[in-house]
Amino acid sequence: MANQTKITAEPGKQEIIIEREFDAPRDLVFKVTTDPKYLPQWWGRMKGHTTTVDKADVRSGGEWRYIHTDDRGQSIGFHGVYHEILKPSRVIQTFEWEGLPETGHVILETTKFEELPKDRTKITIQQVFQSVNDRDGMVQSGQEGGLKASHEYLEELLATLKDTKQV
Repeated sequence: MANQTKITAEPGKQEIIIEREFDAPRDLVFKVTTDPKYLPQWWGRMKGHTTTVDKADVRSGGEWRYIHTDDRGQSIGFHGVYHEILKPSRVIQTFEWEGLPETGHVILETTKFEELPKDRTKITIQQVFQSVNDRDGMVQSGQEGGLKASHEYLEELLATLKDTKQV
């Protein structure tokens, strides 16, 4: 695999930085990562898992909610608010995992889409947590495995769409 997801969580900091390059043009990567039509095909995907888009009002001020169902049929929600949609270069949103025992663990997430030569795109995601404990909890939740699996599905979807020019 040429493209790898890199996750950086420095001890004592309240942030996680996620980086990944994709073999697809920026406009396509932006579309596939924000369009509710494509999200279930890659977001939260792992073998035997599915994602359903409950809500996706993709605009500044809009809300989103996805339901992730695992291979045992257990479902959990994720939701947030889009603070800024700047097509095709940036998305700023909140992210809250409904699986935590208490509410209020809101993450501020900024995703930047950088155009690279040869129709490639680099995504950089900065997740800022309210505390180091919240950040550490996310790291320990298995986030890395889920992100890497999702990015592999995203890479496959982008290759298919790029090759068939379906978008």
